[in-house]
Amino acid sequence: MHTAAPPFSGLTPDFLLNALEAIGLRTDGRLLALNSYENRVYQVGMEDGPPRIAKFYRPARWSDAAILEEHAFVRSLAEAEIPVVPALEIDGATLHHVQGFRFAVFARHGGRAPELGDPDTLEWMGRFIGRIHAIGATASFHERPALDIASFGEEPRDYLLSHGFLPPDIEPAYRSVVAQALDGVRRCFDRAGAVANIRLHGDCRIVIGCQHTIVFNGVLH
Repeated sequence: MHTAAPPFSGLTPDFLLNALEAIGLRTDGRLLALNSYENRVYQVGMEDGPPRIAKFYRPARWSDAAILEEHAFVRSLAEAEIPVVPALEIDGATLHHVQGFRFAVFARHGGRAPELGDPDTLEWMGRFIGRIHAIGATASFHERPALDIASFGEEPRDYLLSHGFLPPDIEPAYRSVVAQALDGVRRCFDRAGAVANIRLHGDCRIVIGCQHTIVFNGVLH
């Protein structure tokens, strides 16, 4: 992990443009920040083509190997003709490093929110998510974490409680609510019985556009 990486405050407009120039992309100075909770994502104008999407990964959040494993999974989905947006390979790489920051570049794809009340739309979404799951089951992740009770429930709870993040007056209520939630999750796991783990993308957004595009990377391109 990149524990000594610089904070996101260093992502100034000049730095963003220079980072893309450093990997051979000629920008025209236009920048548009896009919605992203975990990382920082921008639409960047290009001199010689359509805008690109640049995704800067949060420092110390994932290892390089975990990010590359995710890139490879999305690429395998695209090769199976599932309409996803994989990271572009530039000079043989999909993950780039500039002054401690890590980022990837994607083609821009437009879309709109799906009509969730339309049965045809729901059928389409279910069919394509099923295809994603089928491909995800053909191999295993080695670097990405498993979605389980310990790593996504018990460990975060213990970390918050042991590091004093909660005001003392609300800590009892927090303990009670988390205990109820985790008990419910455990019952769900017990009802499911033995389950098989498959690869899933951590950031999946579904957009219906003229080409029916499932867009990954946590933003609606």
